[in-house]
Amino acid sequence: MKSFFKILFFLFIIKNTMAQDITNIVNLELKDGTVVIEMKPDDAPKHVERIKELISEKFYDGLKFHRVIDGFMAQTGDPKGNGTGGSGQNIPAEFNSLPHIRGTVSMARAQDPDSADSQFFICFKESSFLNGQYTVWGQVIKGMEFVDKIKKGTGDNGVVDDPDTIISMRLAKEVN
Repeated sequence: MKSFFKILFFLFIIKNTMAQDITNIVNLELKDGTVVIEMKPDDAPKHVERIKELISEKFYDGLKFHRVIDGFMAQTGDPKGNGTGGSGQNIPAEFNSLPHIRGTVSMARAQDPDSADSQFFICFKESSFLNGQYTVWGQVIKGMEFVDKIKKGTGDNGVVDDPDTIISMRLAKEVN
């Protein structure tokens, strides 16, 4: 009987852990496939909360990857499509100890550390020079090969002519 309750308790823990995890999973649909991002609410709670709000409003659907630098990162989240726009609501910096490695999802910002809004970038490779200066709020856990296929920009700033777009961005709990 004691082992029955242990098994029941174990199943309860697994069920609750899985339910909790799916609330922090994002499906980013690109032209070549789905990118799965695990959000990090313990490390960047305000950013994750705001990203979830924007996703629920379908804010990111159709937005361009306006700045893509080969070997560095792909940036999106600007409704103007040129790097100067946002949702109109800044998020205070939540710099954390998460490293900028391949697949890291981090907030773009201006000079002011508290100027992050809706723009974010995904790292193509390790970029440790960004550590502690930009808020990491997620990590690609599946589909990085589709991020690699995002059309690259030219020049030092990575401006993209006829850029790829986000088809849709949804929380996994809304998809299932």
